[in-house]
Amino acid sequence: MLPVTADDHLPGALAGGPVAVLTNPTAGRGRHRALLPQLVEGLAAADRPVRLLSASGPGEAEAACRAAVADGVGALVAIGGDGTVHQALQAVAGTDVPFGPVPAGTGNDFAVDTGFPADPLAAVAVMVEALRAGRTHAVDLARMVNAEGVERWYGAVLAAGFDAIVNERANRMRWPRGPRRYDLAILVELARLRPRRYTLRLDGVPHELDAVLMAVGNCPTYGGGMRICPDADPTDGLLDVVVAGRADRRTLIRVKPRIYQGTHVSHPLVTTYRARTVEVAAEGIVGYADGERSLALPVTISAVPGAVRLLR
Repeated sequence: MLPVTADDHLPGALAGGPVAVLTNPTAGRGRHRALLPQLVEGLAAADRPVRLLSASGPGEAEAACRAAVADGVGALVAIGGDGTVHQALQAVAGTDVPFGPVPAGTGNDFAVDTGFPADPLAAVAVMVEALRAGRTHAVDLARMVNAEGVERWYGAVLAAGFDAIVNERANRMRWPRGPRRYDLAILVELARLRPRRYTLRLDGVPHELDAVLMAVGNCPTYGGGMRICPDADPTDGLLDVVVAGRADRRTLIRVKPRIYQGTHVSHPLVTTYRARTVEVAAEGIVGYADGERSLALPVTISAVPGAVRLLR
């Protein structure tokens, strides 16, 4: 496993190989599509070959990133939102291949929470400087494993409560299209809201509880800046767990806006924990990691120090 270092130099990994670039033109509803040629051209300023990866969907994107890493690329850059970053992380996690997340999506939580500028062009400039200097910055990732041994990595937050349930319903709906589908899913699930019984094991210590919200964060934010785990630090080797207990609809509606500032953790129904390893189980819930549909509970999540080397 990679050692934890704040600022490391990897001349072998950075010296010769090309920079592989995964792009998602539809990220952020396409608002950065016109910038893509400029972003790719900006990366070429590092005087390194740039290889564009071809993919027509999330599965192909992940496979393309894995193939690029296996081929020995000098670095991998993902231009898009948290979903695009999530696919790329599956390939670079636990390797010495440097990674650059360019924030060009609706949610850019991992990139911003790990110190990159929110502006895509400024983020590319930071990566170019790191490539020229042969410099990387190691940060933690969360490694998630289900009962069948399937492994997934994530960078920001795993949602395993109301938000995950809403996402699951929205993904099943065929109407309406666009963001209104998610809004309708929220209304449906609010009408059906009930606390779920969770079994947690935090560094081996068991907890049984009823909750409507459950999040396990490597970074503070999800959903485009909502500070669900406000004290999470992707360099401390720990995961932050935030649980909202037996809240009714009215309480949840009042508490939810406070997540943007992170002040929800002071509510008497909200409990926070911190652990290196988190086991979480509940019936009928599929977790959403970095906003992407991931593994059904139960899962075991571990903080892996220095699991990815960022071009920063």
